[in-house]
Order: sequence, then C-alpha cells, then structure tokens
Amino acid sequence: MSTTFLGQLDLRTLVFDGAMGTSIHACADCTPADYIGRDNCTDILVRSRPDIIQRIHESFLAAGADVVETDTFGTNKLVAADFDEEMVGWVYDLNVKAAQIARAACAKYSEPGRPRFVAGSMGPGTKLITLGQASWSVMTDSYREQARGLIDGGADCFMIETCQDLLQIKCAVTACLEALEAAGKTVRDMPILVSVTMETTGTMLLGSDISAVVNALRPFPIASLGLNCATGPTEMTPHLAHIAKHWNRPFSVIPNAGLPILVEGRTEYPLRAEDFSTAMRRFIEEFGANIVGGCCGTTTEHIAALRKAVPWTSTKPSRAIELPVPACSSLYTETEFRQDNSFLIVAERTNANGSKKFKTLLDAEDWDGLASMAKEELRDGSHVLDVCVDFVGRDGVRDMSETIARFVRQVNAPLMIDSTQADVLEAGLQHAPGRCIVNSINLEDGEERMNRICPLLKKYGAACVALTIDEDPQAGMAKTAVRKLEIAERIHDLFTRKWGLDESDLFWDPLTFTIATGNADDRKLGLETLEGIRLISQRFPRCSIILGLSNISFGLKPAARAVLNSVFLHEARSRGLTAAIVHVSRILPESKIPPEHWQAAQWLVFDRRGAERPEGQPESFDPLLHFISLFPDGVSVVQAAPIETLGIEDRLQRHIIDGEEKSLEASLDEALKTYSPLAIINDYLLAGMKTVGELFGAGRMQLPFVLQSASVMKKSVAFLQPHMERVGMDAKPKATIVLATVAGDVHDIGKNLVDIILSNNGYKVHNIGIKQSLAQILDAWRTTGADAIGMSGLLVKSVTVMEENLREMNRQEIRVPIMLGGAALTRHYAEGHLRKVYQGELYYGRDAFEGLSVCEAMATGTLPAINGEIDARLAKRAAVDAKVKANALRASEITAVGVASKSNEFDTAFPDTANCDSGATVGGLLLHDNPIPDPPFWGSRLVERLDLDMIYPFINRTALFRGQWGFRRGDFDDAAYSKFLADEVEPILTRLKGECRQEKILRPAVVWGYFPCNSLDMDLIIYDPVDQDREIERFSFPRQKAGRKISISDFFLPTTSGKCDVLALTCVTMGTEASVRAKSLFERNQYTEYLYLHGMGVECAEALAEMWHKRVRMELGFSHEDDPKVERLFQQHYRGSRYSFGYPACPEMADQEKLFRLLKPERIGCVLTENYQIDPEQSTSAIIVHHPQAKYFSA
Repeated sequence: MSTTFLGQLDLRTLVFDGAMGTSIHACADCTPADYIGRDNCTDILVRSRPDIIQRIHESFLAAGADVVETDTFGTNKLVAADFDEEMVGWVYDLNVKAAQIARAACAKYSEPGRPRFVAGSMGPGTKLITLGQASWSVMTDSYREQARGLIDGGADCFMIETCQDLLQIKCAVTACLEALEAAGKTVRDMPILVSVTMETTGTMLLGSDISAVVNALRPFPIASLGLNCATGPTEMTPHLAHIAKHWNRPFSVIPNAGLPILVEGRTEYPLRAEDFSTAMRRFIEEFGANIVGGCCGTTTEHIAALRKAVPWTSTKPSRAIELPVPACSSLYTETEFRQDNSFLIVAERTNANGSKKFKTLLDAEDWDGLASMAKEELRDGSHVLDVCVDFVGRDGVRDMSETIARFVRQVNAPLMIDSTQADVLEAGLQHAPGRCIVNSINLEDGEERMNRICPLLKKYGAACVALTIDEDPQAGMAKTAVRKLEIAERIHDLFTRKWGLDESDLFWDPLTFTIATGNADDRKLGLETLEGIRLISQRFPRCSIILGLSNISFGLKPAARAVLNSVFLHEARSRGLTAAIVHVSRILPESKIPPEHWQAAQWLVFDRRGAERPEGQPESFDPLLHFISLFPDGVSVVQAAPIETLGIEDRLQRHIIDGEEKSLEASLDEALKTYSPLAIINDYLLAGMKTVGELFGAGRMQLPFVLQSASVMKKSVAFLQPHMERVGMDAKPKATIVLATVAGDVHDIGKNLVDIILSNNGYKVHNIGIKQSLAQILDAWRTTGADAIGMSGLLVKSVTVMEENLREMNRQEIRVPIMLGGAALTRHYAEGHLRKVYQGELYYGRDAFEGLSVCEAMATGTLPAINGEIDARLAKRAAVDAKVKANALRASEITAVGVASKSNEFDTAFPDTANCDSGATVGGLLLHDNPIPDPPFWGSRLVERLDLDMIYPFINRTALFRGQWGFRRGDFDDAAYSKFLADEVEPILTRLKGECRQEKILRPAVVWGYFPCNSLDMDLIIYDPVDQDREIERFSFPRQKAGRKISISDFFLPTTSGKCDVLALTCVTMGTEASVRAKSLFERNQYTEYLYLHGMGVECAEALAEMWHKRVRMELGFSHEDDPKVERLFQQHYRGSRYSFGYPACPEMADQEKLFRLLKPERIGCVLTENYQIDPEQSTSAIIVHHPQAKYFSA
C-alpha cells in the first residue's frame, strides 16, 4: 500500500485538521508577548512558541486527523511586509520551521498503514492582484519564497487555501511549480491542492462563480480543488455539487462551523460537532468528497466527530463526472465555446487595427472610454472581447496591461488576447483572472511562433486561435480548402503531440478574404473558405472554427457589407463554423433582409455566373455588379427617429412616455410659443400619461418606468406653473382625493403609488399619511372638500379596520365615494361584501391605474358604467359558485369521502385524520418521536452589527422584482424576461446593495431567543428560562374546524409528556433610516428611486428573517436538512416552519405583545402600533417551530 499523500488520496477519503486560529486563541498560555511585537500575527508563533503549535497539531492528530496544515497561512513576503522588513527576511525560515514542527507531530502519530501528512498552508495574503494591489512578478516572488521553505521543511503537499482571487491562485500555482522545478521535484512528489472561498453572496470575494473557478483552474496541474471558510457546510452544497460533477480530480470540503456572527463582542460559530459531521457525511456519501476537514470555529471535537463519520477503513468514494465542456471564462463566469442556439460571438471593435474609435481612445489613453466601448459590445450581444492594442509607436506591454486590468473588473466577458508579440500577450494573460483565448499561432516562420506561444498557453491555461498560414513563400496564407486542411493537420500535431495541449482548446481560423475586388482570382475565395470549414470540422470535430467575418465584404458599402456578412455567416455555420469575430449589431437575420438582397448575396458567394448564372439573367451577368447595384447611396438600416427630430406635439408625449428628462425644458419652452400652459398639460402631457397607463395595463411597461414618466410629468407641471400664474391661469384639478393608510398600519407604498399616478394625471391629492384614524380621515375630507376618499392597508387586520370605518361612516350618514386597496384585500371581498356594508359608492383598486380609472369615471360622470362592470363580475362569480356547489353535492353522493375531507394545500405533511371522530384533534396523532433540540442558550440575545453582504443572498428576487418593484413578465417569454431582469433589473439591485452598505441606509439588527414550553390543547405554555416550572406567558392558537384540525400548539410536546420542548422566537429590523430616506425621495418627486428603496428595505427585512431562521436551525442542530439552494428555502424546503402573527395559522395580531414581552425588541428600536404592527415598517417577527411535520396551513 502506498504511503505517499497521493497514494493515500487514491485509496480513501482523507481528514484534515480543524481551525489553527481558533485553537491558538483558545490557548490560555499564549500571551501577547509571544507575538514579538506583531499583534495577531499567529504565524510568528512557530518562532516564539513552537511548543504551542506542535501541541495543537498533536491534538488534531489525536482526534483522528490524517493531515495537519502548517501554521503558515500568512507567511509570505507580501504579508510579512505589512509588519516590517525584518519579518520579510524570516519568511523562508518560518516556513521551514513550521513544516518541521508539523512533521514532528505527524511522526508521533504515524503508524503502519496509517501515515500522517503535512500540508503547507498558503493563504491569500492581503493583496488582491486583480484589483492592482500587487503585480504578477511581485506576488509570484512572494509565494515562491514561501513554497521554497515548505519544500525544504518537509511538507507533503501545498494547500493554497481561502482563495479570493483567481489571478492570485494562478500566481501561487506558478510559484509552487517554479519552486518544485528548482528543487528537482514535480507535482507527483509534492502535489498542489487549491481551496477557494465562496462567500454568502454565492461567489468568490471578487465575484467569480464556481463555474468560472472550475473552468479557469482545470488546465493547471492541481491535484485537488475544493472549498473552505466563509460559510458552513450547507451553504457550500451547490458549489460542491458543481465541482463534484465537473472537476475530474479529487475535491475537498473544509467549511466553518456554521455562519459566524458577532455576539456581545465575540465571534460565535453555531454548528456543533455532531451536526457538523452529519452535514459533512453527505458530501462523502452523495458527492464523493476526497478530502474533508474544518476551518474557522472547528475544534478537536469537530474533527473527532468527523473521524467517526470517516473511518480509517473507508474506501475511495466514487462519483459520476461529466466530460468537461470546452469553455473560456471572465473573472465572473464561464462561457462555453459551443453556443446552443448561436455561434460564439467575438467582438471585433475592441481592436486598434479594426476600429478607428478604439485606436483614438487608446492613443488618448482614455482607459474608461475603452471600457465603455467593451460594455457596448456586450450590450449588442457579444460573448467574448477580442482585445488588440498593437499600434505603431506605442508601448504594447503597457497598453495591454492597462486595458486588460480595467476590462477584467468592469466587463463580464472572457477575453481573446490578440497580438503578434509574445510579451504583449503575456502582459495581458498576467492581468486576466479568467480563462483567455490567445490570438494567435501559425507556421508563418515555421515552428518559431508556436515555440514562443505554446509555453504561455501552458503556463496561463489559455486556449488558442490557429491561423492556416505556413512558411510557403508563394502560398503561405492558405486560400484553397485543401491547403487550409493541410496546415491545420500540421499545427494540430505540434499542438497536441509536441506541446501536450488539449485539441478542444484550438480554434481554427481557415482565413477568409474579400470577394468584392472584381478580380477573377478572388471570386471563389469565399467558396474555398466554406469548403475549408467543412473539411476541418470533419477532420477535427473536437476543435472550434472561427473567422474574422468582415474580411469577406471588405471594399463594399456598409449596407451591402451587413447583408453579405450575414449571408456568409449563415453559410459558414451550416458547414461547421462555431465562432466568428464580428460587429454583432450589424449581423442581420434572414427575416430582416429583403429576399432579393439575400439571394443576390448567395449568388455572389457561390459566384453564380456563366453557365451557373441564375435563371433569367443574361450571359454577361456578374453577381458582384448585381449585388452592388442593390445598394445605392443612402441605403441604411432604418432606426427610430431621435426625440429631437419630432414635432413639438409628439416630442412632448415622448418625453412623458419615455421618462426622458433630457432637453425637457427646451421642449416646453418651444411648446409655450404655440400653446398655453393648460393646453400643453391637458392635450399633450396628459395624453402621454394616458399612453403610459395603457402600456402598463397591457403589461408592456414596467412599474419603475411608469414612475419615471410620472416624475417627468411632475417636473413639466412645475416648470409650467409660473407661466400659468403670470397669465392668471389656474389648472383646476379634475377632482380632489384624500388618501390615507388606516389606523395601526405603517405601510404606505401602495397609497403613495396611487398618489403619484393621480397627482400626475390632473387630480389634487391630499395624502395624509400612515396610521390614520377615521376621525383624522374625515377631518381631512371635510377640510379639503374632497370628492372621494381612498383607504389603504397591508395586513388582514387593516381590512377589519376598513370595515369598521365604513360602518361608522354609515352611522354618521356619510356617503362620499370610497376607494379601497391593499395587499390583504381581495376584489371579491371588497365588491362582494364591503359594497354591501357601505351605504355610499365603494370601489376596489387593484393598483394605482385601476384607482385612476375609478377617478376618471368619477370626474366624467361615468361611474354607472363601472358599477355595471362590478355587477357583471359578481353575477358571473355567483354562477360559478353555484356550479361548484352542485358538483360538490354530486361528488358527495358518489363517495363517502367528500370534498370536505380534502386537506388544505399546505397540510400534506400531516397524518390523515379523515376517519377520526368529529371532535378528535390532530395533536394526539402527531408523532413526537423526533429528538428535542438542545438550544445553545435559554432566554434572548441580540445582535446589532450585521454585515449586509451576509443578508443579501437571502433576498427573494421574485418578491422584490415582481412584487415590490413591479417588473412584471408581461409579453416577455421566459428567455426574454430572464434577459430583461439580468440586463435591466439586476444592475439596479447591485447599485442599491452598494448604496445601502456604504451610506448605512439599512441597519440590520436581530433579537432572538429560546424558551422552554409545552402544549395544552390549543395553548402553548411558555416557561421561565431559569425556573422551567414557572409559566411566564401563554399563546392560544386556533384549530382548524375541518379536515386535519391542526393547531400550532400540536407541534410541541404536551404537558403530559413530562419534559419541556423548545420554542424559538425572532424579531428582525432594518432600522428607521430606510423609511426616512424613502420619504425624502417621495417628497422630492423621485418616485422610481422611492419605489426601489422602499422595496429593498422590506425585502431585506424578509431576507434577514430567512437568514436568521437558518441560523436557528443551525443552532438547534438540523440545518443540514436544508435545501442547499437559497431560493428553495423560500418554499419551505427545510425542517420545521416559521409563522408570523396575522397569517392564517396564527391570526391574532395582539400576540405580538407577548412576543415583545419575551424578546424585548425595543432594544433594537422596534415598537408596536395600536394595531400590533411593528414600527419601523422594515421589520418582522416570527415564532419558529422545529417539528419535522410543521408547515404552513390555514386555521
């Protein structure tokens, strides 16, 4: 049996040690003096206190670890320089000493058949090379010195860990390879392991997703790839699933003991040893993990538990691995070489030799301008950027470095590094964290260029374009299909056999030449290229084929070039072309090209002349001349007329419809020369708003764009107001409305949207705010003489308040028209019930535009028409209800089990009680055989300093984008809607995340706790955390009247069980600043930003509640049962349930008072309104049930 590290890794799963830092800080005999004046530099202890470090190693080995990592996480020259130059000089010796200490510990515990190993720890350091904080040469030198010391100290392998930057990994791997070569060793002697850190955001620190990681690192001689740090095991699951499926070598998983938080000044990790090992066992059994261990917060107890889960006699796990798909990657994500429904689009304009604009910007060293050009190419649909800075008289190395350094951070696209100079290519590769494509190699000077470029491909893991050019003095640039294939075969042999590179990383460029010269020798060049593509694709099916497409049409007018390029691309793709360097916005589908133009281009490509001329054409027919004749001067692609070219009437409407503020005042000034201010408002601006409403109603305009239009409308009216005053005009409103959120309700977003739409459509609105009593509403109505009242509310309780208000208005004989709206109010309840309650006119507004429709009818005297529509809806509903009842009656006659026994849709987790006596409760039937969790503390705690980046991954994007922000799918299909969200909406979220973080708009805080409890029928009795026999609170939850007859209390052990159960409670808030900022935006007429910020605050509160529920599951020891995908947590794919007061299972809002008495959320700034809602609005509370059968249900 092999006793080498690789030999053992090939036999079984290896267990690494736990957290070195956690262990050091737990050592009572480690004093500040031990750091030799270098505070918190734990690596220095190998010099000052080697006894402590060896003791820690031995404790993990005694717990069962196969491998211990050296105490050298930060022992490289760059990190040492942050302390002092003396420590820089110690780097080599510290690494040697650290490896020797670990080796001595392993020698004590190694046994025959059970060898122990030393992994040389190499951390990320303090400099991010992709951000320009260190150069390639400096960082490589820093790691090389560390690697030398680890080799000489006797380490068995390198562990490059906690990696945050793909470019840093490439540097570290390069340094290890260079150090091994200098020591006369290879990666078989001392393998290289890499472990990256995926943050709670779902990416590495700089934004790389796991597909980019695997793609960028696959070409390197890495023995194992894995994850460590930042999160607990559960959060790593989706990333590990990808690695297990797509990485064709061993992989590792070394998580923290859960997600860390700061509690009372201490960093705490909630995952206990047994729960940690249970979660880790899944990675071995389901995914086939080859290396397991612990990172921050893991102790010898965690490793001992892990050792039990991975016995010494375990065998090497197996897993199914998919063949790698050839691809490149940006810093952020992977792009496959073969696109399913397209070709790989390589942008041609980021090239100094192909774009005058790019060359001009480069010469001016306008680096930001160059990045903007790159972004334009991506917006047009490009997948990859061809970057060429070759420019006579300039420093190509510097230009490439400056350009790539910006592109990789600002543009999410893989790069094709394009240059004739090897040093320029290498400069680009040293700045690109993702996997690049090099353009290009050829045989123009024999093998000389390949000898210079292929080593770079191996060193930096790049793919490559190969041109079909050789050293033939007459026919070097292959023009015939046969010559193209001959050269390709020769290059392929050198590429794969001599240099050992993978053929799937080859892009053949069989060259294309213009067919627009008129020379007889050039007529067939396009046809030869097409045939060359066919031959090469058949000969080398695993390779890609690319063309610089625009060469085919060189010399023609732009319109003709667009058509010929599009037709030639079509023909090339049908023969095997997989990629093209193009100006993608000028490639047209066949459906957008006139048939006669398409056909004429085909005649030109296939040189249809003479005997092969098209039918009906004269003998002298020349396909080139015919094609040119179709494009006289001035023919171009039709584009929408710019707003400034429109007539003033259309221009005013376009300002409103497009939400366009640019040149708004100039347009209004011009309009005032012809029209009065009132005419401008009523005839043109309001006409634009009417179109906006129609577009919104048809699902063709999203709510945020509606608010942009409203903002422009508001500014237009404000601009025109002084002109009306000067000429004695007054814009009389169509009607006056009072709007209010009802008593006890702090939610105002819906009401404010109605205000925005009405006030910008000619109505006078008095928006009197939130938590308004009926007396305040009626006082505003009487004071303003308003024509109607609008009442809004979010929660179920608010609907009750609305009904009480209506009954009181009846008693006062008030008959003013009423509009009602809000999330908890349904159309049927408003129109079918509340209209009967109220003795005046009452209307339901699903959204702001339905409210506008009601007001328009009121202003124009056409309310009877709306009343008729309501009556028709109610009649139709009554007919449907009658039919349903009749069907149910017939069904009950057929079977004894009628529809009444069907469970609520959320009740499927519960045992069937259909055969129980009518008075039976499900509490006696629920199984209580699950172990009662042991909470980490009794009572309550609070946390006030939370990192927003930990919360953001738990944002429910569907709820935010569709629900809060109103970005509806409308006419989009799935693909188009996804693209719209990615291109338009995700950038808004990214911007708001940054603003909320930097400006401290969101200030998250949590209070949570665990309380002993028991159930007594429908009551849940809460006991004192200290004196667990003393009742301190009691909740009473309703029981379902039919079906399974469930109550929340049933999920807890009854008082007759003789032991206590545990109840978790939470209250979270995002603070008051979000409300203050949102109100300010509203008052400044920045309606769209108001909508965005309000929704962001609400959904971040929900995200924090979701995140803290996960923490509670972690603290109670069953978070390993969670679905690894965060979005599935929103659908209750976890154990237990979280219930909030006011919802069906626990509808009594007054129970908030009991929760507040237990948790005291006043400590984090939360208070209750008279209707028991939490203020600030961006807050929420919950009771958490751990029982496995607990799910949502209606009581």
